[in-house]
Amino acid sequence: MTWLLPFPFVSAGLLAVWLLLNQALSVGHILIGSAVALAGGWALAVLRPPKARFRRPAAIFRLSSMVLADIVRSNIAVASIILGQGRQKRTSGFVNIPLELRDPYGLMVLACIITSTPGTLWVDFDPAKGVLMIHVLDLVDESGWTRTIKDRYEMPLLEIFA
Repeated sequence: MTWLLPFPFVSAGLLAVWLLLNQALSVGHILIGSAVALAGGWALAVLRPPKARFRRPAAIFRLSSMVLADIVRSNIAVASIILGQGRQKRTSGFVNIPLELRDPYGLMVLACIITSTPGTLWVDFDPAKGVLMIHVLDLVDESGWTRTIKDRYEMPLLEIFA
């Protein structure tokens, strides 16, 4: 059965997303969604992703809470920048951050966190050197951003994926 559904949760998720996006539960949409779900599962099987190992569910909850709070805070800060509050000169820039994190899933989660937080963007990661480059909309303190990424995000991710 694994040859038909090598990643059953991924296939089920793809089918659910297909049906939700089409907002229909007709036989035709179920058949097309099933074909897409099967093809997605087979494509993922060809890529052969490494097994994910999650540890410390409490760390996952703490990290999720921090990220949610940071996203809300960043939304407010970016909105005030866009709406011209303060009218002071804003300087955007790039920050290079050395990382200890090497797990591909941990790096993926870190990329999602940084990119989903308004005002920051994941630009590049050099796996040989372990250096992450991010772009910051309002760069005031480069070392502060390094501490934020390492302490608030990397440390819990090392706990979860180490």
